[in-house]
Order: sequence, then structure tokens, then C-alpha cells
Amino acid sequence: MKIGVIGLGLIGGSIFKDLKALKYDVVGISQSQTGENICNDYDILKSCNVVFVCSAMNKTLDILDKLENILSPETIVTDVCSLKRFVCQKQRPYKFIPSHPMAGTEKQGFENSFEGLFKGAKWAITPISDIDNRFIDIIKNLGATPIITTAEKHDRAVALISHMPMVIAQAIFKTAQGNELALEIASSGFRDMTRLAMSNVEMANDMVTMNSDNIEKSILSLYKSIGDLTKENYIEQIYKIKQQREKMF
Repeated sequence: MKIGVIGLGLIGGSIFKDLKALKYDVVGISQSQTGENICNDYDILKSCNVVFVCSAMNKTLDILDKLENILSPETIVTDVCSLKRFVCQKQRPYKFIPSHPMAGTEKQGFENSFEGLFKGAKWAITPISDIDNRFIDIIKNLGATPIITTAEKHDRAVALISHMPMVIAQAIFKTAQGNELALEIASSGFRDMTRLAMSNVEMANDMVTMNSDNIEKSILSLYKSIGDLTKENYIEQIYKIKQQREKMF
């Protein structure tokens, strides 16, 4: 099986390195990286059985369109965008399986990609039609657990657990900027709470502009949760939260 990876940033680079380590026949398409099995010629993808599109969200639709004139109808194509509804609006002539690996760091670029990024991670899959088992096998070989859902449910969920937390982290840092002493004595708690403020700027902008409705609803839910916590039975509530949090990770 031959696999192509378009875009060798943190996610694409990690997929590329993992697949090489797993002894797949893999080629990377990149406009900035060079190296063994890496080029910038899309025609090399004609012989691929599976293609991962790992570009920025604002570039993904153009790449999916471009692949329509290159790939055969039997080729499996997936994207790794953190939003799914916008890529599902068009029927593709190849086997398109929208997906999203729930893994990453606050860093970016091929130089920060690494083998093992997806071990133990969930990998959301939002099928438009039947899912090809070859794709599921690749995801499992990468160490991830496939989670089948719909695009709409996915986009609402990531607003709660990814997009809103990023905006909140940015807001916390922005709020503290006005207090010099706060920044001087800030330690691990503040560091961990604001880690997502270091997110890739292009990716962050795509998230906020393309999923704004779900993010706004999530922030309103957050306000309600804060209000509920401070009303009564605070100790009882946070005890239950701690128990559930411990079971998750």
C-alpha cells in the first residue's frame, strides 16, 4: 500500500514519520521541506492508495478540488481539519473520508513533528459513505482509536474541548497582561492554563472564524457553569468534577 501525505507540519509530519517507521511506502508533498520521499509534485500521488491532506483549513478545499483531477476513484482521501462540516459539502470523485486526529501540541512545523504523536489518541471520523477498513487499519496502526460520529456533532464537541479552551487561554493571558506583578510571579498553574495561547496563529484564526457559532454557545455554557459552581454546594460539585476528570486521563 502506498500512502501520500500533503503538508508536513506538526500533524502531517508526524503521520509521515510514523508511516515510515511502520514500513509503509509513503511519500510527502511539501512546498518547504526536502528530503527522502519528499517532493512538491502532486502527480506522484497518482499511484497512492491513500492520501492524507494535512494542510491549513483555509487551504484544504482547494487541495481537495485539485486532487479530483489527479486521483483515481478508488483512492482513499482524508483530511485532518479540526472542523468537519465545511469539508463535507461536496461529493468527491474519490473515496473521501473526513477525519480529525485529536492530538497535537502548541508547537508547529515539521521540525516539531515526531513519531508516536497519535498513540493513545482518539481519531474522529465523519463518514460521508461507507468507511473503508484499510483506512481504519492505518489509524489503528498509528496507535489511535477511531471514533465514528457526524460532522455536526464533531464541530459542536471540538468547540467545547478545543476551540473554546484556546480562546479562554488567550483571554486569560490578555487579562493578566495589564498586571506586571502577576506576570512576574506567574508559575506552573498560569503556564499550564495558557499553553493553548501558543497555538498556531493561522490555525487559531481558522478555528475562530469558521466555528464561531459553536464557540459562542460553548462560552455561554461556560458562563452558566461558573455561575452554577458559585451558587451552592461548591465542595460537592468540585469533588464530582475531580472524580470524573481522574477517570478521563
